[in-house]
Amino acid sequence: MMTTIQEIINKRRFFPVLKILLFLSLFFFILSCEPLATSFDDTEDAEYYTDSKSGTVPDTFTAVKVMTWNIRFGAGRIPWFGDACGDRVVLTEEEVYASLDGIVEQINKIKPDILLLQEVDMNSKRSAYINQLKYIMEHTYLSYAVSGAQWKAQFIPSDGLGRLEENNSILSRWKISDAKRIQLQLRGDQDQLTRYFYERCCVVEARIEIPRINNFYVLNIHASAFATDDTKHQHILSFNNELDRLNAEGSLFVAGGDLNTLPPGSDTTDYCMDDMCPGESFHHPGDNPMHKDGSNYTPESTWLTALYTYYHSAIPLDKYHQDPSLYFTHTTRGGHFWDRTLDHLFSNLNWVNNSGFVNQQALTESDHAAVCASLLLPE
Repeated sequence: MMTTIQEIINKRRFFPVLKILLFLSLFFFILSCEPLATSFDDTEDAEYYTDSKSGTVPDTFTAVKVMTWNIRFGAGRIPWFGDACGDRVVLTEEEVYASLDGIVEQINKIKPDILLLQEVDMNSKRSAYINQLKYIMEHTYLSYAVSGAQWKAQFIPSDGLGRLEENNSILSRWKISDAKRIQLQLRGDQDQLTRYFYERCCVVEARIEIPRINNFYVLNIHASAFATDDTKHQHILSFNNELDRLNAEGSLFVAGGDLNTLPPGSDTTDYCMDDMCPGESFHHPGDNPMHKDGSNYTPESTWLTALYTYYHSAIPLDKYHQDPSLYFTHTTRGGHFWDRTLDHLFSNLNWVNNSGFVNQQALTESDHAAVCASLLLPE
C-alpha cells in the first residue's frame, strides 16, 4: 500500500506556490526531451537481468517452490510518511542495506525456485539510489530475473521524493524468455497532475525455461491500493483475463502478487480504524471521506471469486476460512502482527498438498509477509 500524490499535496502542508511550481515544472518538462514521469505502452518488453552462479540446477524434479513478496522498497518497518503514519521520506544507505540483508536471509532460508517481488526500488532517492534487484541477485542463488516498472519518474516535486523507480520483478533458477510488461488501467479518481506523477500499475509476465516444460509462464501483479473508483477491480479483471487467455491456449502458469484485496468470505473487511493515523477521523457523521482510502475492502468482497473458483490457490479458501490469522500477510502498523491477507498465488496446476504457508515470522523486513507453496509439475 502507498499514499497518493493528491493526499501528499492536500495533507502534507503543500503550499499554493509549490502547486504553481509543479505546474510550471510539468509544462517545461513535457516540452523537453525527457519527461518528468515515464509513460508506457499497453504492452512492451520487460528488462532482463542475469547473475552467473557457480551452483547447478537439478535436471530432475517433480515440483517447484514459488514465493511472492512485497518487499516495501527496502524500508523494512520504518515509519515512512506514505503508508505508515510516519514522517520519514528518504532512507539512509545503512537502513536500506540492513533491510535488504534481512530480505536476502529470508529468501535464502526458504529457497524458492521462482520468486515474485513487488516494490523493488532501483535508483530511487527514497531508498538511497540502491539497485535492490541487483543486490538481491548478487546475494542469493537466483541467476535470472526480469523487471517491469510500476512507478518511474525522474523527479517527483513533493516532500523531497525526487527520483523514483519502483518495479515488479520475477526471479528464477532457470532462464527467462518472452518477458513483457502489461500496462493496467490508470486511476480515474485523480486530477491530471496527480495522475501524471503517480504509479502505473502493471503485470510482468514471462516464460520460465524449466527443463521438459515448454510453456510455463509466471505473472506478477501489484494492483492499486488506494483507488476509490473501480480501478483496482479493473486491474484484477485484466489479470484474470490474462490467466484465462493462457489457460485457453494450453499454457501452464503460476501467477500472483499483491492484489490489495481480501480472499472471498473474509470475516473482517473494514480496517479504517486500525489504519487511522493521529488526527484522522472515520466512520463518524460528517467525516469526509467516511472511510480511509485503501482500508475498506467491503465493496470488494467478490472481486477475487473467479480466481479462487477457476484456479488453484496456494492457500485454499477452506483452509483460510478455518483460521484466517494463519494466512494474514499485511499490516500498516509497525510493531503489530499481521492483520489481513492481501497477497495471493494461483495456478492452473495443482499445488503439493499442505505446502502453502505464509512466512509470518519475518516481521521486520517489510509490511508484507511472503506467501510460499510448492507447485506440482506435469509428468
